[in-house]
Amino acid sequence: MELETWEQTLGAAPLLGIAAGAIAAILLLIIVFKVHAFVALVIVSLLTAVATGIPTQFISEVLVDGFAGTIGSVALLVGFGAMLGKLVEHSGGAKALADALVRLFGEKRAPFALGIASLIMGFPMFFDAGLVMMLPIIFAVAHRVTGGKNVLAYGIPAAAAFSVMHVFLPPHPGPVTAAGEYEANIGIVLLVGLVIAIPTWLLTGHLWGKFVGRKFVLPVPTLFGGVDEDQPKNPPRVSTIILLLLLPMALIFLNTGLTTLDAAGFVDASQGWAQALILIGNSPIALLITVVVAMLVLGWRRGQKGTAVEKLVDSSLGPIASVVIITGAGGMFGAVLRTSGIGEALSETLDSWGMPVIFAAFIIAAVIRVAQGSATVALVTAAGLVGPAVLAGDFNPMQIAAITLATAAGSVFAGHVNDSGFWLVGRLMGMDVKTTLKVWTVQQTIQSVTAFLLVLVVYSLASLF
Repeated sequence: MELETWEQTLGAAPLLGIAAGAIAAILLLIIVFKVHAFVALVIVSLLTAVATGIPTQFISEVLVDGFAGTIGSVALLVGFGAMLGKLVEHSGGAKALADALVRLFGEKRAPFALGIASLIMGFPMFFDAGLVMMLPIIFAVAHRVTGGKNVLAYGIPAAAAFSVMHVFLPPHPGPVTAAGEYEANIGIVLLVGLVIAIPTWLLTGHLWGKFVGRKFVLPVPTLFGGVDEDQPKNPPRVSTIILLLLLPMALIFLNTGLTTLDAAGFVDASQGWAQALILIGNSPIALLITVVVAMLVLGWRRGQKGTAVEKLVDSSLGPIASVVIITGAGGMFGAVLRTSGIGEALSETLDSWGMPVIFAAFIIAAVIRVAQGSATVALVTAAGLVGPAVLAGDFNPMQIAAITLATAAGSVFAGHVNDSGFWLVGRLMGMDVKTTLKVWTVQQTIQSVTAFLLVLVVYSLASLF
């Protein structure tokens, strides 16, 4: 028997009970018994696989593949991002850019400026890649304004900006795939997505960041070293740092832009030149190219010897090791939940209840998201289930775009311990699990509900025409 041919025999009710018990066990182990998150996630992943009836001979495969599938991309992105952050910080570039931002926007508006910059960078860049790219600047601004005493007021607006852009706007894979399932017009989805994304970020990123910054005052982590330590007297120009940050954004846009144009029939992405541009626009490769450029511009051209640069980038990897393996373990737990069929069983149950299509799309995506963790999986799965009803219905293009974005809104609902992004944000910003639940899980929930309410307004207005 192959794993692909195995069929789950448990019903939705026992599967839901197992999933709830597994999540409760993780929180109990980490928060109450102070078990390391990596150990707790692996233990519960193993027990969940056994409890849901995954054949014993495949459990190890599911665990390892889930871990490897997550850690592969995360390790490359976080690793190269940490190297770039260390180079920017050590050269004095992060502090120089932070000083320039504060001078331009003022101390009170610095979090808003970071959020706007993240919205712009988040258009072509995926959530995790963009966040890692911005962290050295976020940390430097927080150091500059608060003396290193408050990271969340500056980090959450930026993280929320990347999340909003990744979930709601093409050319990101989730909304593009859902648009394909619903046969939605990509251009309309993009325009409506922008209308939804900006106010959603203002409420759930900018204002929420202000609130949690006052409620949870956490020191700025030292992933890239302290910005006040050994700062050079001749830092690079601010324009140099800005161009370095824009480089991966431009490269990644080659990938996402060409892929979107190919899906729309405007470009043949099978041609050699297009394949080459798509390759260098892949997020890990784009960051690798940026790191190499940064080593040249911020290292060797500034008089740093080869060995000194090598030791500098090597020193950036130790602090992020815990982030990578915990994020990988979160991916392992999510893989177990997906393989067990929990998300599929729940979505089929909801689909059979019968409700307005736009509500069904949101609720099914939200339930799958809570059950198995991945926003992209939740969005794509929900779109596949609701797609036939949308295609059979008498909806105009604006309504179909609204249904697409309602599905996207559901897919980001309540990210918690089975979501690798939960661990990435929490660990990078120095939050424990309890604080991450209060800050990031609540933010994702508010973001989801806010966007859905805005989508309902668009849908209702579109129904009048």
